[in-house]
Amino acid sequence: MFHKLAVIGCGLMGGSFALALRAAGAVQQVSGYSLRAQSAQWAREHGIIDETADGAATAVADADLVLIAVPVGTTRTVLTELLPALSPRALVMDVGSTKRGVVAAAQAAMGDRVSQFVPAHPIAGKETGGIGQAEAALYEGRTTILTPLPSNPGESLTRAQAAWEAVGSRVVQMSPQAHDQIFAAVSHLPHLLAFSYIQGLMGQGDEALAQALAVAGPGFRDFSRIASSTSAIWRDIFNGNRDEVLAQLVQFEAALAAFKQALSEGRDEDLARLVDGASAVRSRWSA
Repeated sequence: MFHKLAVIGCGLMGGSFALALRAAGAVQQVSGYSLRAQSAQWAREHGIIDETADGAATAVADADLVLIAVPVGTTRTVLTELLPALSPRALVMDVGSTKRGVVAAAQAAMGDRVSQFVPAHPIAGKETGGIGQAEAALYEGRTTILTPLPSNPGESLTRAQAAWEAVGSRVVQMSPQAHDQIFAAVSHLPHLLAFSYIQGLMGQGDEALAQALAVAGPGFRDFSRIASSTSAIWRDIFNGNRDEVLAQLVQFEAALAAFKQALSEGRDEDLARLVDGASAVRSRWSA
């Protein structure tokens, strides 16, 4: 399907994409570049990529597929660096969790060549990242969202969909605006709440925190799991989708206030109604 894949950002997402394309027999050669040279070197030593590059431009030379797998805040810098060496026939995609900011960065960096860029967001990952966590099955059975640009040729969208289907994803399309609204609700806000919850525990003091963690069980594990993510990823996401996250916070604060009022006033029926309503929605959902 592709002659050469260039992975810019040899971490969990980029490394897994390379492994999956290899496993599918859909790529012949893979080059990689990471700001942390150790990551690209590890990827080469473990057969994830064939060659390491000393820069993004070097990595994309002769590539017909480029995957940008870096924090969303660095997208413009990376695209600006690689553009002079990018083949006019190359398809460029990203894996960013926000899309309006990424689209704006691509437009600013690529100008009239932005038609080569098809924004993508695979709904996959792990609590801990890094190239050592990469696996060929990461995208299998997962959804990947494409948020096409008006200038994208139909052929580019076909190739983009084929690439993600080759690694096992189900592909859907939506606008960047719709994407950012939805994921503020189902991903960005939950992460913010998980971080806030842990901060709340920390605010009770070291001794209280240690005692709580010593006896914490499945409820704590399930709710706090995503709080193990890092600021290297989430600072950019929160800033990049600030307005939508703040809008979701307003909705959450209203719901939390309803629980707080019912609890403080001893209104058991209202408390039960709130719990059962949420439970019913969650019970109908499956990944």
